[in-house]
Amino acid sequence: MSLITQVAEQLTTYLEPIADQFRQLNIPEPITHWGHPAMMGIVIFVMGSYAAYAGWQGRLATDEAIATKNKSDHRKIVPWLFLFLAMGYSGGLLSLVIQEKDILQSPHFWTGTFVLFLLASNGLISATKFGGNNPSLRTAHAYLGSFALAVMFIHAALGLKLGLSI
Repeated sequence: MSLITQVAEQLTTYLEPIADQFRQLNIPEPITHWGHPAMMGIVIFVMGSYAAYAGWQGRLATDEAIATKNKSDHRKIVPWLFLFLAMGYSGGLLSLVIQEKDILQSPHFWTGTFVLFLLASNGLISATKFGGNNPSLRTAHAYLGSFALAVMFIHAALGLKLGLSI
């Protein structure tokens, strides 16, 4: 048995009591099945896109007031984006356990894990104040964030594929 399978079985064991509580609520199947994708789609496509837009506008704007506003908007929304994605990550695992499906097996799981890693790395760059306002770290932050958003879009497509297959 692979390590991933062992971890998945152990995690399922931990999540099963919570999943059972949700099953007892008799939530309609379409909500159990599509609730996670609907909510996370909003987070990715609305919050994620706006965070990227504001970040790039803050970087590229020639008007200092516009740049400052967009940088401020970016700083305000990105922590919430990360929080909602992290909560959605655990919610997605729980959703699969509720539906009695395998966890940690799909490409959707792995892209979600990768997105959280990318965003945490980008947050670390930001938390260092870009290494003392180092222009190359600011550039790395911008492109890493854009790459994370692209992976989020792939993640959403893989999630739709997963949702249609179960």
